Amino acid sequence: MTSETQQDVRLAGWQPARPPEHRTLQGDRVRLEPLDPDRHCDDLFVAAQGPGADPDIWRYLSYGPFARAQELRAWLLERAVSTDPLFLAVVDRATGRAGGIVSYLRIEPAHGCIEIGHIWFGAELQRTPQATEAIHLLARHAFDDLGNRRLEWKCNAANVRSRRAAQRLGFSFEGVFRQHLVIKGRNRDTAWFSLLDYEWPTVRAAFEAWLAADNFDAHGRQRRPLAALR
Repeated sequence: MTSETQQDVRLAGWQPARPPEHRTLQGDRVRLEPLDPDRHCDDLFVAAQGPGADPDIWRYLSYGPFARAQELRAWLLERAVSTDPLFLAVVDRATGRAGGIVSYLRIEPAHGCIEIGHIWFGAELQRTPQATEAIHLLARHAFDDLGNRRLEWKCNAANVRSRRAAQRLGFSFEGVFRQHLVIKGRNRDTAWFSLLDYEWPTVRAAFEAWLAADNFDAHGRQRRPLAALR
C-alpha cells in the first residue's frame, strides 16, 4: 500500500477536531488549571524569580523575565482571557503550588492540528515526573478528547534543551524553518517536531508505563527511561 493510500485510509470518516476549552486537566501528580492571576501569580513569580530560579527559561521566550510580581500579573491578566494561545498553569497536587505554564496554540480544528508551546517550568518543576505528566496530559487531551490528527512542538533551533525534550517525549523532528521569526531583536530559526494520531497509542503507552509508581525506586529515580519504553 502506498503512503498516499495509507493517508486516504486514515482520513476515512474524518471529522474536524474540537477546540480546547478553559477547563482543568487532572493527573496523578499535577493538574493543569486555566490560568488565573489571582490564584497563580504569587506561585509563578516564586517559580520564575525565587531562590534557585533558572534564568535560562527566558532565553528563548518572546517575553520575560519579569522583575516584579506586578509585571508578571499584568502579563497573566492578558493571557488568562486568550483562547489561542490557551494558557494553563501546572499545579503540583501534593503542594497545591503552581510551578510553571503550558499552552495550546495555533489551534486548527478543521485540519486536526494543534501545537503545545509557551512552556516554562520553574527550576523545581524541571526534569521531574510532574513535568512529564503535564505534557502527557496535554497530548492525551489533544488526541483522545479533542480528536486531533497532529500535535506540534516548535522551538528555537538553538534551544538544545527543548529539542532534546521533544524527542524524549516522542515527537519526531521534521526540519528547520530558517529566519522564521524575530524574537527580542534576534533572528530565530525554528525547529519543528510533530506527533501524529497513529503514533500516539505507542507514545501514550510509554507515558503511562514511565509514570507508573513501579517505574521509580525508593529514592524517586526512574528504573527505565521514557524513550526505552517506546
